[in-house]
Amino acid sequence: MRCPSEFLEAAVEAARLGGRIVRRAGRRAHAVAFKGETDLVTATDRASERAIMGYLARRFPAHGFLGEEGGSRAGAEYRWIVDPLDGTMNFAHGVPYYDVSVALERGGEVLAGAIYDPVQDEMFAAARGRGATRNGRRISVSRRAPLSQALLATGFSSALLDSSKGARAPRRAVLRQFRAFGEFCLAARGVRRPGAAALDLAYVACGIFDGFWEASLKAWDVAAGMVLVEEAGGTVTDYRGRPLDLFGGEIVASNGRVHAAMLGVLAGRREATGTSRRRRR
Repeated sequence: MRCPSEFLEAAVEAARLGGRIVRRAGRRAHAVAFKGETDLVTATDRASERAIMGYLARRFPAHGFLGEEGGSRAGAEYRWIVDPLDGTMNFAHGVPYYDVSVALERGGEVLAGAIYDPVQDEMFAAARGRGATRNGRRISVSRRAPLSQALLATGFSSALLDSSKGARAPRRAVLRQFRAFGEFCLAARGVRRPGAAALDLAYVACGIFDGFWEASLKAWDVAAGMVLVEEAGGTVTDYRGRPLDLFGGEIVASNGRVHAAMLGVLAGRREATGTSRRRRR
């Protein structure tokens, strides 16, 4: 389905609206609350979500809404999926790597998405069938391959690190994630963990990163980034190479050229590259 232009325009405006709130908050000291041992939320997260939800409700009163901070409106054919401040840990500590992510979903398919970086004042946007842009200019994924030449990104979800949600299963998940991280460090040119999944996906879409993987994510972490990467010519799947389920919790996104190799690493099938034992920076 080709996405109507008004949906993309609304996604961009909503992301910019939230981003203005985030940017005004700047590097002030932030009162932090906890949704778990390591899952932070600030007043800025909540203010951004309220503003975005209000704007979208006025423009599309029949649409649903799902926001990270609890804002919701169910029962609609179209639903907006919003992370009002992706990278709250970075934001709360003054690390300048965070974003606002807005996507529109219909029947499990993401039609449009916008990711706004208020620090760099950069807007990444895409609509199904219309391509992807960075500040209005078309973007595409990188052409780098093989995996030994790739720069990858990942993250460690707060859900993985929060032992208050049950010790055994999270510990197993953490160990799997660290094992994969180590294997990718050996197999790829480099691996980064910047701390904002949506912005990491935007960087895959514009060719800065060649691939990204992460587990225990939520729909608002991946929805906008998914359509960005796909419309920029990349590949997005789950860890087994199946079509991405927004609510499945895991994602592999790449330029397509290193995708099979990334899936192989995650499945424990990394092949020798001849450089796999070099020290990585």
